[in-house]
Amino acid sequence: MGDLVIGARSGGPEPDGEPVGNHEGMHGDEGDAARRPASAEPAADADEGSEEESRPAKQRSFWKELPILIGIALILALVIKTFFVQAFSIPSGSMENTLQVGDRVLVDKLTPWFGSEPERGEVVVFKDPGGWLNDEPTQRSDNAFVRGIQDVFSFIGLMPSSDEKDLIKRVIAVGGDTVECQGTGPVKVNGIALDEPYIFPGNTPCGEKPFGPLKVPDGRVWVMGDHRGNSLDSRYHQDQPGGGTVPVGNVVGRAFVVAWPIGDWATLPVPATFDQKGLSAGSPLTPPLTGAALAVPAVWWIRRRRR
Repeated sequence: MGDLVIGARSGGPEPDGEPVGNHEGMHGDEGDAARRPASAEPAADADEGSEEESRPAKQRSFWKELPILIGIALILALVIKTFFVQAFSIPSGSMENTLQVGDRVLVDKLTPWFGSEPERGEVVVFKDPGGWLNDEPTQRSDNAFVRGIQDVFSFIGLMPSSDEKDLIKRVIAVGGDTVECQGTGPVKVNGIALDEPYIFPGNTPCGEKPFGPLKVPDGRVWVMGDHRGNSLDSRYHQDQPGGGTVPVGNVVGRAFVVAWPIGDWATLPVPATFDQKGLSAGSPLTPPLTGAALAVPAVWWIRRRRR
């Protein structure tokens, strides 16, 4: 009996129910899931992570960036005005017809920082050496609001100075030169007569104020307006310290272009008359002496190299 029972269990049909294979299949799936590596998680989680990583950072609002941009622009404008270029307004007719009242000129302030000094024929802006502006008109609005706006913008160089504490004239002679104008002219520099086509039509080179001959002190310049009959320039300040000349240190820079209004746009080059030979006050011996002075160290260096 016992064998039959054993036989029946070992070789007889299985009890009614689900096939063995089905149970083995279920068990096999659970085992595979247990052995499946952790990286094989549902794809949805991986997609969510990649979306968060690839999502662009939120951009800063334009209105938040605007004050920063304005601040940078103002700083750059102040730097340019201080070291490079500044706008100036023409308050009077003393430089007509080269410059008209109300013209805006751009002045090069960079080259003086490198030791460059004014040269004959240049139109320069300079600070009042003392007492000159008592005779020149100034340009300042009567409206307090307008004056305030102009003061702010002139500080950063976007508008000309509202106080107009500067003057603009043409350099006629520099330190060491002898300059004069007798009768009706012409103006002479170191004995060389100047042809001045820029003088206001109908004016004489001397205007109503002949002068000289006089020697311009070193470190100073003699300046005159192109409208000789309407310019209180060096000729009219000979009784002041410096004999009417302007210290080089007072020169702000050279005006090189008329920028506004558009209809008056023009460059301000040095007239050809200032390129004449012999105009320089230097002695005829200056070039040979300069060459000799440069030759001495050159010869010394060559000899040392040979040794």
